[in-house]
Amino acid sequence: SLPSPWGWSCVEGKCVREEQDGIKNLMGLNKCKLTCGEFGPLWPKPTVLTTISKETLVFLLPQLVLHKLTTPADESDDLTRKAFDIFLNNVAAKFPGGEGKPDQGRAHAPEVLNQRVEVEVTVSSAAARLTLETSEKYTLGITTTESVTHVTILAVNFFGARHALETLSQLIEYEEYADALQIVNTAAVVDSPAFSYRGILLDTSRNFFSVKSIERTLDAMAANKLNTFHWHITDSHSFPLYLESLPQMVYYGAYTPRQIYYPKDIRNLVEYGRVRGIRVLPEFDAPAHVGNGWQWGEKEGMGKLAVCVNQEPWQSFCVEPPCGQLNIVNDRVYDVLGQIYKEMADLFGPLDMFHYGGDEVNLNCWNTTEEIVTYMDKVGKGQRTEEDFYDLWSQFQSRAYGLMTIANKGKHIPGILWTSHLTEKGHTAKYLDKNQYIIQIWSTGTDPLIKELLEGGFSVIFSNYDAWYLDCGYGAWVGEGNNWCSPYKGWQTVYDNSPTAMAKNLTGKAHDASILGGEAALWSEQVDETSLDSKLWPRGQALAERLWTNPEHNWESAELRMVHQRQRLVQRGIEADRLQPQWCHQNEGLCYL
Repeated sequence: SLPSPWGWSCVEGKCVREEQDGIKNLMGLNKCKLTCGEFGPLWPKPTVLTTISKETLVFLLPQLVLHKLTTPADESDDLTRKAFDIFLNNVAAKFPGGEGKPDQGRAHAPEVLNQRVEVEVTVSSAAARLTLETSEKYTLGITTTESVTHVTILAVNFFGARHALETLSQLIEYEEYADALQIVNTAAVVDSPAFSYRGILLDTSRNFFSVKSIERTLDAMAANKLNTFHWHITDSHSFPLYLESLPQMVYYGAYTPRQIYYPKDIRNLVEYGRVRGIRVLPEFDAPAHVGNGWQWGEKEGMGKLAVCVNQEPWQSFCVEPPCGQLNIVNDRVYDVLGQIYKEMADLFGPLDMFHYGGDEVNLNCWNTTEEIVTYMDKVGKGQRTEEDFYDLWSQFQSRAYGLMTIANKGKHIPGILWTSHLTEKGHTAKYLDKNQYIIQIWSTGTDPLIKELLEGGFSVIFSNYDAWYLDCGYGAWVGEGNNWCSPYKGWQTVYDNSPTAMAKNLTGKAHDASILGGEAALWSEQVDETSLDSKLWPRGQALAERLWTNPEHNWESAELRMVHQRQRLVQRGIEADRLQPQWCHQNEGLCYL
């Protein structure tokens, strides 16, 4: 290949491109990215301590080894070894072609051939399942003595060790001139996340996503230290989850026989996520957002399990087509629901929380269903006021919680609910127990309800649509114009959306103990796996730094690292959307207003 006339120098924390003149000692771009700026190329930005040297050492991939691993249990040992293998694959991807091999026939200097990188990992706790109380803290140290670079990782548990390996991978780069790898010769990082819940939601009901595309999403999440994949697996549109005790659900609910998630798929994805530090959190949305998949009840003598299914005109019975809600006065619904929960607890377990959905109930659907109207008359609520239906809905939710507890072998776990009519002003404390439920906020970041929830002692997760709904800003899929939550949420908006700031603005306090974290949602009315990567990434990585670091500064201070992290995702096979021309990546700080 042709040599480049360009080299780079670090000037005030930016990589400045200059022409090679044989006099200045200019660096390659990758070395400059590694060593320039207080935080170098690290994403998300560490929270406690970061020091990175200005010098690098060149080595070959076979010389990067797990020299010593100390763990208290076989399971954490196995998980850490698997995480190290993933780390090696990510490092190998830094070579052109992604195979970790230099050009055939390339001769390397003896100091390159002899340079070793020895990684020593110490894990002190046997914890191997993520919970809201799990420490993800780690300490990473890099020192060099002659021809050996020593990497020391200390972590409370596997999850912290995995994060440390992710950080280490970011302190290694391809060395263009030597056709080898380079690592900073000294570094120290002490790091732990600001929030315990850092999530991405993917809706696989409106459109189906292959297992491979979900694995790719988990890979990208791991690269950004996100730890919760919220799987909105079913809705009124389709029911793609195969249940061994209820095969009728996919028979009626799957789009095609090939668009089904089988038990082995679920279990594999749960483990795939765990090795990458991610919990796979299932949502079974009810009592609304059900429909297709539930049509078999009457044929099997169970009555109508769901009502208003595919009913028209849809505008009268639901928020978007197709309609459908559970027939919550039919006791057989609870038999089916108990079976669904039992299988989900087995497939996704052990669970540390469960998402019940619980939003966008259309009262007119129930109020125009003869069976429900008759029931309301029978129990003395013939007026059928909104409050009457909210009472009925809350009874359903209470029974659902009990059924999930039974399915979870008697172990109580927090339930997550979307904000809804049950959480409107004055409703939450009336209908929901703050010791049982976490509320996920999807209204705006200025919603007065946030103040009521926080001051009422509820734990919350932020997903306010005015910043963290990634499906916004496209053409309408019903009618014309733009979709309902437009405009598009650029990465800058995602980055600057601070749960802490929203809480302070509304209450005057940070409410650190009540804010568990946040989540960006990708509802799939207008996305399938062909556009999945570009709609999630790199905006998802902006979310990641907000939730890991919770910086006090705005997006501008993060822009250079943000652009570089996007390049890293592409290197790993994630088809992340482009942020700027490549010229900007090579000329830091010159693409500005």
